[in-house]
Amino acid sequence: MAFAESAGGEGPPASSRSLVPLLAVCAGYFMVILDVTVINVAVPVIGRELSASLTGIQWITDGYTLVFAGFLLTGGALGDRLGNRRIFCTGTAVFTVSSAACAFAPSAAFLVTARAVEGFGAALIVPGSLALLQQAYPDPGGRSRAFGLWGSVAGVAASAGPLLGGLLVSTVGWRWVFLINLPVGIACLALTLRHVAPSPRLTTRALDWPAQCAVVAAVALLTAALNEAGRRGWSDPAVIAGMALAAVSAVAFVVREHLARTPALPPSLLRSRALGGGAVIGLLFNFGFYGMVFTASLDFQHQRGFSALLTGVALFPAVAMTMFASVLSGRLTRRTGDRPLVISGMLLAALGLGGWAAAGDDPGYPLLVAPMMAAGFGTSFALTGSTSTIMGAAPPAYSGTASALFNTTRQLGSATGVALGGTLLATAATYGGGLRLSMAVGALAYLIAAGLAWRCVPPRAGRGAREGH
Repeated sequence: MAFAESAGGEGPPASSRSLVPLLAVCAGYFMVILDVTVINVAVPVIGRELSASLTGIQWITDGYTLVFAGFLLTGGALGDRLGNRRIFCTGTAVFTVSSAACAFAPSAAFLVTARAVEGFGAALIVPGSLALLQQAYPDPGGRSRAFGLWGSVAGVAASAGPLLGGLLVSTVGWRWVFLINLPVGIACLALTLRHVAPSPRLTTRALDWPAQCAVVAAVALLTAALNEAGRRGWSDPAVIAGMALAAVSAVAFVVREHLARTPALPPSLLRSRALGGGAVIGLLFNFGFYGMVFTASLDFQHQRGFSALLTGVALFPAVAMTMFASVLSGRLTRRTGDRPLVISGMLLAALGLGGWAAAGDDPGYPLLVAPMMAAGFGTSFALTGSTSTIMGAAPPAYSGTASALFNTTRQLGSATGVALGGTLLATAATYGGGLRLSMAVGALAYLIAAGLAWRCVPPRAGRGAREGH
């Protein structure tokens, strides 16, 4: 396969010791994940001010999520084909401009449309973020530390979203939920163009648009069905229809991949134990962590009477551990390899959620601090090794696609964890019993992920690419 360097916007190659590429990439990723959660606190106020219907209020949130999840693989393919830096910068520009459109939206319909465009920009940012870090930090130790900090950004952004959203809505108004993206997006774009080297382009690989359309439909329909399952129940006709159509689209994608000359996901990648197993591990730990954050948020606000701001503070123990865990795992990975870190992280997180489940139907908040810390630490500790495994298993020409696959499965894991958590809370005999069952299911997901890590994660960094079986 032939490669050509991307033209235009030449920037200096990043030093493996420089933090600027890491700051640039993580700023873009932070915006994307923050927008998933920061909006939740603002939506009721937005609905009142813009006279939105219940359906309109739901689509302010769901429109972003569906487009984001659906187009991740397309964003990865575009990055490999046209250059990851180019697509990352394009996504950042789209996201920033659409954030401004959201901030000045005159109606609910306009806001829903702008949010969908934001989701498309996010889908271009995320796959390229990992690919650019892999390019900017060729040293395995530096790359592991970069991946660790990249992963911790997600936990911090997701958990800080309700706190920041509540603070902004209660002080300067809901439009600032979107306006804060403007300086971050502009800084991210300037830093990336100045300090991140242009990415190679795979000029001989055409984009298979039928396959891309099929995978967009499959992921978006499945995400929509999972979102609705949490609200309507799993037996609702709309949920069943969405899942059935997602399955049909997935079958169409598989058939097309077998016929295509340049498949979007080459069979050799999917046959890699490290890459395929790593993607499933990502699904499982996002299922456990975001299911915990969602159900804990509901418990704190609806059962304990916490405000949105206080809920954000209450979730802080989980957030605080992510940064520490990512730094520690990045330092340890060169000595231990990825496998011990992923396994121990998943086991610790399982212990945390298991401890919450065992604490009783109405435990005092102090009893929940240690379980949240264990879940936050364990998830972030394992994410570094999982990310390194995924990116190491794919050849450089498919780094964007591998990143997109990993993040797509993680998004599906988050959606499934939230949907199942909501269902368990709604259908259990008691609220406390539903919460305990949700935590127990999350602990089981972490245990399964630990078992998969033993089987699929290479014992030493750098072997993933050679374990294509």
